[in-house]
Amino acid sequence: MSRIAILALFCLPLMAAADKQPPVAQAANDNVALSATLYQGKDAVRELLGSDLGGYFIVVKVELTPKGAKPLAIDRDDFLLRSYNDGQKCQPYAPSQIAGRAALAVVPVGGGDIRAQQNGPVFGTPVGIGGPQQLPGSGGAMGTSTAQTQSLDTKVEDNASQKEDPLLAVLKAKVLPEKRTSEPVSGLLYFSLDGKHKPKDLALQYKTPGGLLTLAFR
Repeated sequence: MSRIAILALFCLPLMAAADKQPPVAQAANDNVALSATLYQGKDAVRELLGSDLGGYFIVVKVELTPKGAKPLAIDRDDFLLRSYNDGQKCQPYAPSQIAGRAALAVVPVGGGDIRAQQNGPVFGTPVGIGGPQQLPGSGGAMGTSTAQTQSLDTKVEDNASQKEDPLLAVLKAKVLPEKRTSEPVSGLLYFSLDGKHKPKDLALQYKTPGGLLTLAFR
């Protein structure tokens, strides 16, 4: 076999990997046009943020174009990531929940710290600021995830004496802004679901004044 043929065989997988683009979904109504790009896996998230976030987060880049005469009020809580595979759903995490000084601790209603009882992965920021945070596991869920097996509440543990994690500034700079606007706007949303999920099993839902938009990554 010639050197050219060998080189071609070697380069084909690399070219295929380079051509692989993240899944994109689109939807629109009379109020807004929405495009969403799904970033899953450590490599994809690291390319966006300079950190893989421990491998426990799914990042969605959204681009919104308001339609109509009235400005659109953008609220990140109007978004929901769903898994059709196991029924999990999650609202976006705030940057401060991921890399902030005020770490979230999940407690069962009635008191007591549940972090020691859960067996989900523990994520600490690269420089250790904010302390480890319990993410959804088979024993329960944290933050805005709704895949829970018991009644949970949250409390804030303020670590004001610690230095701010540099990752927090990156997450804040790239997150979807919350504001009223008539102009196109874009930004990132940070989600965490327990386990692995294929793109075809995931869908982003957005609650608008004109109804619910569902964007399936198929």
